[in-house]
Parts: sequence; structure tokens; C-alpha cells
Amino acid sequence: MFSYDMFNTLMDSISSFLSHGANIILFMIVLPLIWGIIGWLLKKNYLLQLAVVVLSSTINILFALSLYLSKGFYVTFPFASSGLDIAFNIYKFSALFLMFIAIGFFLVTLYGTAFLRNEKHAGIFLLYMYISLAILNGAILSDNLGVMLFFWEGLLCTLFGMLVTNNEQKPRAAVKALVLSGTADLLLMLGIIITVYRAGTPFISQMGKLSITGVSTVGFMCMMLGAIGKAGCMPFHSWIPVAAGDAPVPFMVAFPGAIEKLLGIYLAVRIVIDIYDFRSGSISSIVIMVIGTLTIIFAVAMALIQKDMKRLLSYHAISQVGYMVLGIGTALPIGIIGGLFHMLNNAIYKSCLFMTAGSIEKQTGTTDLKKVGGLGKRMPITMICFMISGFAIAGLPPFNGFFSKELIFDAALESHLIFYLGALLGAFMTAVSFLKMGRAAFSGPLKFPENSPGKLASGKNGFHESNISVRESDIGMLLPMVIMAFLSIIFGIINTLPLDKLLGSALGYNKTYSGWPHSMLLVVVSFIILGLALLDHIYGYRKTGSAINAADHIHYAPLLKNIYNAAEKQWFDPYNHLMYVVNGFSTFCTLVERSISWVYDYGAVKIVEGAGNLLHRLNNGSLSRYLFAAVAGVAGIVVIFLVVLL
Repeated sequence: MFSYDMFNTLMDSISSFLSHGANIILFMIVLPLIWGIIGWLLKKNYLLQLAVVVLSSTINILFALSLYLSKGFYVTFPFASSGLDIAFNIYKFSALFLMFIAIGFFLVTLYGTAFLRNEKHAGIFLLYMYISLAILNGAILSDNLGVMLFFWEGLLCTLFGMLVTNNEQKPRAAVKALVLSGTADLLLMLGIIITVYRAGTPFISQMGKLSITGVSTVGFMCMMLGAIGKAGCMPFHSWIPVAAGDAPVPFMVAFPGAIEKLLGIYLAVRIVIDIYDFRSGSISSIVIMVIGTLTIIFAVAMALIQKDMKRLLSYHAISQVGYMVLGIGTALPIGIIGGLFHMLNNAIYKSCLFMTAGSIEKQTGTTDLKKVGGLGKRMPITMICFMISGFAIAGLPPFNGFFSKELIFDAALESHLIFYLGALLGAFMTAVSFLKMGRAAFSGPLKFPENSPGKLASGKNGFHESNISVRESDIGMLLPMVIMAFLSIIFGIINTLPLDKLLGSALGYNKTYSGWPHSMLLVVVSFIILGLALLDHIYGYRKTGSAINAADHIHYAPLLKNIYNAAEKQWFDPYNHLMYVVNGFSTFCTLVERSISWVYDYGAVKIVEGAGNLLHRLNNGSLSRYLFAAVAGVAGIVVIFLVVLL
């Protein structure tokens, strides 16, 4: 019979088992795979899937918390040889990211499970999400760059799998993501090879800080491009807007919204603070800042003209990476912590924004801003969450995005005025585009397509309010949105928690970066920029009489019109240029292959056939011809013999 003493013994055994760090690490990598299989087998059973998500996420959060609260440790699993040992390094920074991932995974998966309720591919979504969680945990903890690369490439597989799910007939987004992300991963692989060669070890903790000179410069740039490419930075970005049209909203919430940014920026920071001696004002620093600034401007410029919520948000997901890259690229402590804080903030408010778009799509069947409007009347919670997240991404105080942007502005200005101006331009266009989107979706008369899932019956033109039942989504979708919006407020008002207690402590920074921004001049400039954005929106709205067209005066400006036209035709898409190179090389290879085939299949045959015909003509039974050939042959042999002797 099970007694109290037996229970205590069991609990002591479990406690002893979990107190060993290696066991927790194995659990965080292996258990998600088991949970994913269970969720996949449950298919359309929503309540059981929900129970799996809550239980597994709670366990994962507790594991991550236990590692974060630990004093840190190093675990090695011997494999093949010393250079291939599977090593995991648990310290404040890596454990903190595990916490971010664990909490974010719970909210994103909870939302995705509710969104895909009773959908046939709900199970496979859970399977891919849990595999991604296992991969993320392994990549974050890995100290061996080779092992980290193994987990890193695994995420590309789940990315492709989720994009192709339910899109087998039109896998364009999956193929594009595979090519662009795969290219970034190849650069990362090359960078790791060079880095390991120069350091003489694959273990990050043993590398020290390599100088960025000679071939190490190539190694550094390749690793950084691979890291920021994973985060969705230009020029590896163009699959994200395509995915916005093809992939389900939970995918956009999970991957472009959170997962890829967390992993990519994590590695970028490890590169600049642990692996290489990255210094402010260096050529490598300037290159990274240029990439970040261009990403901010070009991506948000494309977001400005979008008429679909998901596509607009996808371009903003790219643009916001630019701020993170710019901050890290300054190589200044204020820029690095600002970039990290912005990464955390972006994962919060951008996920929330994608969730609000998904909520609208769930009720109306579309996120096309030309087809929806006035939804704030029926979806007030969604509207409030959108407004909070929109204010945060636009950089309005007291929301979290304001404080992280000001840190990046400060670092950018300290590096060079041009980078600060580029970041300000991005902030202006961000505010303009969100004013357009928010007003178009939530204000004005209520409207949405006649075939909307939320519609009960058709009135005149399909827009009679008495005949429609558009309402808030269920609690499973609303709860993650509300939590994300709440965090956008809390991390702004009480920013000392994320900045000093979490990020600053993990990085070992002694200086305080929390509280109100130190430079009031920069704050005043930011307010002026936001005010100009509001005036621009008012001007555009009065000019066109439509919120969705409020930015058309920018879109169709004399010079910008041609640039936008070229961009919409994908003239600047690096994927297309890469495909031109690939197709050209493929054509060249095809010509070579056909030439070789012609030689073997036609040319050689004709030569042999011609020689045979010639011999056949010579062999016609004429005695005089035979004698002539014999004499000629003997004469030839004599000539050769004489030449050799003489």
C-alpha cells in the first residue's frame, strides 16, 4: 500500500534527480519531442491538446527557471573525440533566454492551439512547435559551435515543414524560405569553420576574443550574416511577406514574430561579446550598422504601402530587426543592451500584433484592410491590445518600445549622426503605417466580406449590423493577447526589471540603463517625429478621405513612385537575383551536359560510321589498290625507321 513515507521517498528521488543539471538539460531537449508526438496524435481533440500545452509549458518554464536560479554549470557528454564533445554551458545569459523562450512558447502555442481549433492540421502544428522548442533549447545551451549548428539547421527543417503544411499545392513561401534561410545558414557554417580554425577549439567558452583581422574578418562577417539572417534581417528577408499570405497566423506569431529573432539575436550578441573582439568605430562595426539602418528604412518603407494587415506586419517584423542589429552593431554597451531589450519588446508587441490580425481573420475571414473596417465596435479587447502594441512599436511612452528605441537612438547618435537619422526616419514611417492600419481596421462603419465566418445572414450589401455576429475570439486567443499587451505596459513603466535585473545582470553590466532616457534632447526629437507622423496621417486622411489610403501621398510621390513600382515588381528582391544566378548556372550545366551527350551519342557515332564507310570503299576487291596500299605502308614504315635512326 502506498504510504506517506513512500511518497516522501519518491519526492526525494525526483528532487535529487532534478537537482542534477544534466538531467534538466536532457529533459528540456527530449521532453518537448514527446509532448509534440502526443499533441500530434490527439489530432482535433482541442481540450486534450490544450491540457498538453498548459502542462508541458508549465514544466518547461519550471525547468528554465531552475536553470536561471542556479549558479551556472558546465555539462559535457563525450562523443567520438574531444573536439566533438556535446557540451552545454549554463550561465545567466543563456538561462535568461531559456526563460524568454519558455514563456513565449506557452503564450504562442496556447494562441495557436485555439486558433487552429478543430482544424485538420492542428496536430502537426503542435508537433512542429514542440520540435522547434527542443531545437531552441539545444541551440541556446550549446557551447560547441558544431553542436549548435546541428540544432540551428534543425530549425530550418521545422520552418519548411510548417510553411508547407496545408500548402502542398503552392509551396512558394516554403521554397523561398528554404533558399534564403539556407543561404544564411551556409554563411554561418563557413564562419564557424573559419572561427574554429582560428581559435583552435570549437568551444565558445575557450575561445577568448578573436581579433577581427585577416581571415578572421571573413569568419566574423559570415557568422554575423548567418545570425542576423536567421532573425529576418536584409538581405535574407523576402520570404517573410510571402509567408504572411500563405502561412497560418500562428506560424507568423511563432517564427517571424518571436522564435527566429530570439535565436538570431542571441547568437549575434554571443559573437560580439564572447567570440570576437568587436569594437566601436571599426570597419566591421560600421558594416553591421549600415545593414541594420538599411533594413530599418527599406522594410518600413514597404510596410507603409501595404493594404493587408499580415503583410504590413511582416515588413515591420523585418524593420524592427534592423533596430536590434543597429544597436548591437554600435558595439557600445548601451547599444547592445538596447538591441537586446528591443528584441524582447519586439517579441512581445509584434506577437501581440500578429495575434490581433489572426483574431480579425478568424472572425472575418480576411486581413485585407480594403474589406474590413469598424471592427472596434465588435472586438474591443482586440482593438485595445492592438492599440497598446501599436503604441509600443511606434515608440510612444510609457510603453516598452519607447525605452528600447531611445537606448538605440543614443548609441546610434554616439556612433554617427547618419545612423541616428536613419533610425528616426524608420520611427516616423512606423508611426504613419500603424496610424493607417489601426484606423482602417477598427474605426469607421462596420464592414467585412459577405462570406465571413462571423456572419449569420446577409443583409443589403452584406453589411447590416443586425444580421452579423462578428465578436471577440474565444478566451484561448484573447488571453495571450492580453498578457502580451500587459507586458508591453509593465516593461515600459517598470523597465528596471528587464533592463537592470535581467539583461544588465546577465551581461555583467554595472551601469544602470533603466528609468527615463538620459538624453532629454533625444526624447524631444522623438516626440517631434511622432507629432509629424500624426500630422502626416491627418493630411493623408483628409486628402483621400480614407484611412487605408492615408499614406498614398508618400507612395505616389514623384521620385518614390518609380522606386516603389520597382520594389513591387521585386526588382530589389535578392531571392530573384539569386535565382537568376542559379538558373544561369543551371543553363550552363545543361549546355555542357548536352554537349557531352552529343559527342557520345552523335559525334562519336558519326566519326566511327564515317571511318567505316571509308574503309568499306577502300575494300572493294581491286588488286592494284591493295598493292598500292601495301607499298605505301612499307614506305611509311621505312621513313619512320630512318627518322628514328638519323
